[in-house]
Order: sequence, then C-alpha cells, then structure tokens
Amino acid sequence: MTEELKSTVASLGLGTYKRHILLCADQTEPKCAPKEATLKSWEFLKRRLKEVAGPKPLIYRTKANCLRVCTQGPIAVVYPEGVWYHSCTPEVLEQIIQEHLLNGRVVSAYAFATNPLNP
Repeated sequence: MTEELKSTVASLGLGTYKRHILLCADQTEPKCAPKEATLKSWEFLKRRLKEVAGPKPLIYRTKANCLRVCTQGPIAVVYPEGVWYHSCTPEVLEQIIQEHLLNGRVVSAYAFATNPLNP
C-alpha cells in the first residue's frame, strides 16, 4: 500500500472498522426482490447502523447494485467472515445487526454460504 493510500485510509477511519456489510439494493434490473423492498431494507440498514454506531462506528456499509444471487433477496454479505445472507428484510437485518455485526455470531437461519477473507 502506498503512503498516500495509507494516509487516505487513516483519514477516513477505515482501519477502525470490524465488519463490512454489502446489501443488494436499488438494482438496475431487480431479480432477487422488488426494488421497493430492497430500498426499504437499505434505508433501514443505514438508519440502524447510525443508531448503534456510537461515537466510533465499527461497521462499514455498502449498497451494491447486484450481488449475483438472484433469488430470495435482498441478499447481503458480511466481511471479513464472508457470510452470505438471504431474505434481508428489515426484520432479518435487525437480527444480523444484533447478532453478527455487533457480536460476531452468524445468524444461521438466513446464512447460506461462507467465504471468509482469511480462511
């Protein structure tokens, strides 16, 4: 990593995050779930992560156009564990936030694959 990139990462506080959740939402061509449902889930996720973050957020979020699992959406993936979740409605996302994102416990009822960054 270049010194410039290290400086940018440090200034954004990106090195302090414990987990990263990517949520399939607002797709160009919705296939896994209706666009309105994915946007509802995205807005919920943004709001809840702000509420639970406190002064030093530990969870990074990204809205992905499509995660290429075109069934039982919205789909989410949490890193560094690489756990993939289906059916990510606001209710399911609340479980993922409380159990996985904050406490490191996989929500097995909705997890369908695991591909960790560091196997």
